[in-house]
Amino acid sequence: RKGVVIVSKSVGVAEDELLMTVLDAGAEDLIDLGESFEVVSEPTDLVAVRTAVQAGGWDYESADATFLPSMSVDLDVEGAQKVFKLLEALEECDDVQNVFANFDVSDEVMAELD
Repeated sequence: RKGVVIVSKSVGVAEDELLMTVLDAGAEDLIDLGESFEVVSEPTDLVAVRTAVQAGGWDYESADATFLPSMSVDLDVEGAQKVFKLLEALEECDDVQNVFANFDVSDEVMAELD
């Protein structure tokens, strides 16, 4: 499990400034997701990281303790089709609350799926 805080770039945060702020609070990693930043920490540091983001004057989109994969699997077109079909079925099931996965789909494979 890891603590994950998502901070939107629309709040006007600079990557370097956010990194310096959250590192002091116990963050392990800062990942650029394109439209937002993902701050990863130990679950025990989640509240401190979230508080540091707020103290920096930025709002956060979410702050949760979640499962992150330690390894990921690259999928080909056939594998991606199967996994997406399974994920769709799981999301439609009322008994399923969360789904965690450890796969990566390259841009080339995604283009073939479209």
